[in-house]
Amino acid sequence: MSEKPAQAKAQVVYFSHGGGPLPILGDPSHQAMVDFMKALPNQLHRPDAILVISAHWEEPVATVLNAEQPPLFYDYYGFPEQAYEITYPAPGSPELANTVATLLNDQQIPTGLNPQRGFDHGMFIPLMLMVPEADIPTTQLSLLRGLNPAAHIQLGRALRPLMEQNILVIGSGFSFHNMRQFFNQAPGAPDPENDAFQTWLIDTCAGDLDEGERQDKLLHWEQAPNARYCHPREEHLLPLLVCAAMAGGPAKVVFDDQIVGKRAVAFLWQ
Repeated sequence: MSEKPAQAKAQVVYFSHGGGPLPILGDPSHQAMVDFMKALPNQLHRPDAILVISAHWEEPVATVLNAEQPPLFYDYYGFPEQAYEITYPAPGSPELANTVATLLNDQQIPTGLNPQRGFDHGMFIPLMLMVPEADIPTTQLSLLRGLNPAAHIQLGRALRPLMEQNILVIGSGFSFHNMRQFFNQAPGAPDPENDAFQTWLIDTCAGDLDEGERQDKLLHWEQAPNARYCHPREEHLLPLLVCAAMAGGPAKVVFDDQIVGKRAVAFLWQ
């Protein structure tokens, strides 16, 4: 990462974090993703702290991890032993966690703080590739149970004041997340249904739309081509809604390639 500019602002990225620990276990179907994440810091300046909105944490109210030194939460199963010996000793960021909670409370969004939960793999797998030194304070914000798109857009809008701070916000999900289809088709086989949805995401998030049009499309994402084929359950898409609502403007497409044999995309706002 480059040094932060004198008037550094927030950077926001949404990306697909792959299948469990496979990206760092040498799985060849993740190579494009691994290369992307290792190179992504070249497009970023160094933040003072990182906020991760992970698809792998849902709570009844918006909950922020405020531990000083969170452990890792190996929230996957059935992988080789080394997947449970991974270390990533990034410090927590109680200061950023408290700021996030205050901003949400100011907008009458029920909020909680959790000093005990660990970093899940939606955080530590991509950050092992992006920030291998594990030296940037990091916190996580949960999704909301019920997975209501309007509520997640509201989260993003409430966090917009953070755009004036030198932080990196990561929406960690997967722009295609139909587990059955990952394994029902040959890797890299044509998938026009998924292609249509990924193209819709690009047109929506990076296209020439005003903010109201963009948020309306994301609010009604189920009307997109093949939406429920790509997301039978939408927890891996909702971090994108938080990021897009927080950033407000159009994104830049920074990844459009295959992960586990399926097309996936990533967006950057800066």
